[in-house]
Amino acid sequence: METKSIMIVGVGGQGSLLASRIIGNVLLSQGFDVKVSEVHGMSQRGGSVVTYVKYGDKVYSPVIEKGEADIIVSFELLEAARWISYLKKGGHLITSTQTLDPMPVITGAAQYPENIIEKIKNLGIDIIAADALALAEEAGNAKASNVVLMGLIASKMSFDESIWKEAIKNCVPEKFLELNLKAFDLGKNI
Repeated sequence: METKSIMIVGVGGQGSLLASRIIGNVLLSQGFDVKVSEVHGMSQRGGSVVTYVKYGDKVYSPVIEKGEADIIVSFELLEAARWISYLKKGGHLITSTQTLDPMPVITGAAQYPENIIEKIKNLGIDIIAADALALAEEAGNAKASNVVLMGLIASKMSFDESIWKEAIKNCVPEKFLELNLKAFDLGKNI
């Protein structure tokens, strides 16, 4: 199988590292060679956080170059726009509609861009945008928006739902398991 690439992008504290562990667990359980690389920006200060996941028969490097990602999962709208150049032609963009003001917007030096989803659609990109935050709150905790997005990515990958749920069980503490399984189902059923 050819090597496939997934980028997970967001802002520090949104749960991208848990998401990469869940995806990695799914892929490893299916016998793929998997490489994961976490690239931290100023994550503790609300900066970008990017995680690369590559899988296939043999993967030599986790690094994803521009135009190479089969799927980008974005936890925040501006991050989706920021990393779109990494998506390959025919790739899929899955994004939360959540917006978090970056420091230039907070200080008044810039404005948050408008109509991001429409601009991305106008580029001919397959985009699924969902209010993952609201769905996570419906599941019982806003912090589960990352797992809502795992439900969405599961719809673009050909692995059985039970494999995803087993990966969630392997990666989430028992006391948060029911909440996260509900968040996954809400994302999967969009």
